[in-house]
Amino acid sequence: MLQAKIPILDLSHEIEFIWDELNAAIQRVLRSGQFILGPEVEAFEQEVAQYLGVKHAIGLNSGTDALFIGLRALGIGPGDEVITTPFTFFATAEAISLVGATPVFVDIDPATFNLNPDLIKERITPRTKAILPVHLYGRPAEMEPILALAGQHGLKILEDCAQAFGATYRGKKVGTLGQAGAFSFFPSKNLGAYGDGGLLVTNDDQVAETARMLRAHGSRKKYFNESIGYNSRLDALQAAILRVKLPYVDAWNQARREAAQRYNQLLADVTGLLLPEVSEGHVFHQYTVRVLKGRRNQLQKALAGEGIGTMVYYPVPVHLLPVYGLPRGAFPEAELACLEVLSLPLWPQMSPEVQVRITRALQRAITA
Repeated sequence: MLQAKIPILDLSHEIEFIWDELNAAIQRVLRSGQFILGPEVEAFEQEVAQYLGVKHAIGLNSGTDALFIGLRALGIGPGDEVITTPFTFFATAEAISLVGATPVFVDIDPATFNLNPDLIKERITPRTKAILPVHLYGRPAEMEPILALAGQHGLKILEDCAQAFGATYRGKKVGTLGQAGAFSFFPSKNLGAYGDGGLLVTNDDQVAETARMLRAHGSRKKYFNESIGYNSRLDALQAAILRVKLPYVDAWNQARREAAQRYNQLLADVTGLLLPEVSEGHVFHQYTVRVLKGRRNQLQKALAGEGIGTMVYYPVPVHLLPVYGLPRGAFPEAELACLEVLSLPLWPQMSPEVQVRITRALQRAITA
């Protein structure tokens, strides 16, 4: 008998669990006749600001928009440099380039996959205006030394929290540690919409006001445009869906952590793998192992042959993409990670039996 395939992410359990609440929320929006901004988005912004413990939350069209609107709202523009990681989704660096600034890459800590704080200082120049750390895979970046450096050099910090909704660093929610935080509500995220969506959060009144203006074609008042802005408004239907899901996110994040701990137990004796630490505040958007000795692609293919979905986040470091084209070897830890990382299936409602099947298949493949 053929076993069912296991995808990298299965949202069907989540949708079934909150089906009645989703239907009620969607019908509420449809009957209201208000689909762009309006009371549904305002209510979500208030609720998510309260959850994160931040003064302002501005709903946007996507996580990418949250990054570049965040940068613009912080005053970053042409001629400026922004320090960030080369081991991330392209949107992080892309947003820096979109505002006319230059991304300046710093290598990662191989143990955390995040920006290595010890390497930042040597990359600061008179043109450096900001640091853009990424909380990759749901693990908070090491923010204390990054905040200290930013304070010493008068730099702004915009946190890329696309993969880390609900994650905490020393008791504080990520996104609230710097001047602003950018979130994505892409469907696969820990708090995901059922379409695109994003959020910018800040405690700075001026940053918030600028961001709200930029999301609406650069206008505070309709038809009175003050600057060149964007059409980047969170959809009311998506806001209603996010309002349904927000009260569950802490429990779902805890379930992700428990699944990660179970993976670590099941894989503890498997040679040729480096397993992620279940560190404080980590919300495991991805459970990502390192496959040693150049065997990652072979292992991924073998798992696919057993009907198990995996993903490589990310196969190419940003600095080696054609759009930047920096020399190979410039950031060796990021380059090595791209050759070794493999993300295994993970979702909050995943059963232990499914994890056992995955880990047994992995063990067979890696010892073959």
